[in-house]
Amino acid sequence: MHARSVAYLLALALATVPASFALAQKLYRWVDNDGVVHFGDHIPPEFARTDRVILNQHGIAVGFEEGEITAEEQAELDRLQAEAEEEARIKADVARRDRMLLDTYLSVADIEDLRDRRLELLDSQIKVTELYLTNLRKRLISLQAEASDYKPYSANPEAGDIPEFLALDISRTLASINLYEQTLARTRDDQEGLRSAFELDIERFRVLKGG
Repeated sequence: MHARSVAYLLALALATVPASFALAQKLYRWVDNDGVVHFGDHIPPEFARTDRVILNQHGIAVGFEEGEITAEEQAELDRLQAEAEEEARIKADVARRDRMLLDTYLSVADIEDLRDRRLELLDSQIKVTELYLTNLRKRLISLQAEASDYKPYSANPEAGDIPEFLALDISRTLASINLYEQTLARTRDDQEGLRSAFELDIERFRVLKGG
């Protein structure tokens, strides 16, 4: 539509709106799918998804409103916003970690010293746990040997039932062995994770310090 036609339609729209009403209400301008320009003080339902310009009483653009969006469009906007927020969170975490490294350590040697002390502590925990496991396994062998004269450990059909206290002792020993095995596995995982984390810190510290 030519600019002169648009100006004419705008003037006509403004002329048909009382002055007091124009001052109090918004006037919209929008373009339909055929390129036809429309004016009005409200948006008809069929144009709810159409973007529009807000005009003042003099026909001057003073704002802009987006039309309604579909559920698919909203889902895509939500997805993009979530990605942007996650990216911002990651950047903030990296910046916070960088500040911690620079505020905590003066050199790579400082990081290595702390790493070695923490690894040594975990290594001590591993040795203690291994010792507990060795003693528990020895105890289990002894208990099972004692229980070999009773059902269900004995092949003798005339063997009596295992005493309750002995069965309970075997059960508790097996449970303790299982618990310490899990603890040992977790501690070893922690040790490897700690070593990897410190290696990353050392590499990052070197980058921050310019190599």
